[in-house]
Amino acid sequence: MPATTRPPVLPIVTRAPAWPHQALDVTALRADGWRPTPFRDVVLKVHQRCNLACDYCYVYEMADQSWRSRPTVMDEPMWQAAARRMAEHARAHDLDTMRLVLHGGEPLMAGAERLDRLVGDFRRAFDGRTRLDVQMQTNGVLLDERMLGVLRAHRVGIGVSLDGTAADHDRRRSYANGRGSHTAVDRALRLLTEGPDRASFAGLLCTIDPTTDPIACYEALIAYRPPALDLLLPHANWSHPPVGSGPTPYANWLIAVFDRWYSAPRQEVAIRLFEDLLALVLGGTGRSEQAGLSPVAVVVVETDGAIEQVDSLKSAYEGACATGLNVLTDPLDSALSHPGVVARQIGLKALCDTCLRCTVRDVCGGGHYAHRYRAAEGFRNPSVYCADMVKLVSHIRTRVLADLQRLSAAETA
Repeated sequence: MPATTRPPVLPIVTRAPAWPHQALDVTALRADGWRPTPFRDVVLKVHQRCNLACDYCYVYEMADQSWRSRPTVMDEPMWQAAARRMAEHARAHDLDTMRLVLHGGEPLMAGAERLDRLVGDFRRAFDGRTRLDVQMQTNGVLLDERMLGVLRAHRVGIGVSLDGTAADHDRRRSYANGRGSHTAVDRALRLLTEGPDRASFAGLLCTIDPTTDPIACYEALIAYRPPALDLLLPHANWSHPPVGSGPTPYANWLIAVFDRWYSAPRQEVAIRLFEDLLALVLGGTGRSEQAGLSPVAVVVVETDGAIEQVDSLKSAYEGACATGLNVLTDPLDSALSHPGVVARQIGLKALCDTCLRCTVRDVCGGGHYAHRYRAAEGFRNPSVYCADMVKLVSHIRTRVLADLQRLSAAETA
């Protein structure tokens, strides 16, 4: 199939798959001594709509369309309930820090005045024993001086989505009328990075397109001097596979960027995926959902107060994120017993036999959980990006081990 042609969306599945919803025995796990990891991150969907129409968006373009029936914007009683639940969770688990991530849709569509009150209420809900970090992920289009002033006053870290060069960005991240958004995002990034708000800049997020030039993309991103980059595989699964030509187009793209980044005379930017893979190759732990076996400790609160699993699952099937819980009636702790949450915290026990036998198992970790989905079977499969992950991990391992051998030889010479 042509690299730019996306396969048709398959019929929506509304019944929860066997794994993990029926097959995972949470009671037995607890009896054997397993205990959940408390949530550290709360993703707050402050606005349900978006002012862009990105063609790969998992919220609007893929299986779960629950956004259509939810309130457009989160109202004050709902965010205050979410703030109380978050602070309650922090106290119950004696957490030193929690992170609130303002998200959407597009969170800036909530407006400066509403965001000012919302973040203020969250800050007041915490009693000082737990530090509250607040971040936002935005497309940047509505970022102006007034908005930046509000976010600066509340010490909000701002992450901006940018997909490389102007031409590549505009091809994927456009307005509904087809007009590209790069000019607006570039204006916003210049405001953010060239003035008093530079300290608020948390980094850039880029969704990988294997048809683009990887080095041109990387250099377009680092031109803004971001403190960090997130390079994300587009959400796809076995029932809705990714586009791309060749057996490992995403690995080839990422390897080109890795070699450019790793070989630079000085570190130009932190890239979370690469840093996590390097740490894992050397026997450490990672922080990314894309690799490793660390427990996922993220929960989502929707505009109607629904407590949900990580929203990347919206790419799988209708209702994939649902837990049946709501901040108006339920503590966040209740979600820690949901099979979908538990499955992302039990490491090797959640992997299929293919992954358990794999030589890069502990580094790859089975790949992103959402990318393992297959209709009717559920999530106990290899990642749909399995071949890409194996090639990428193997390449990084080879480079690191070669460097370690050279260093060792030099020390003994």
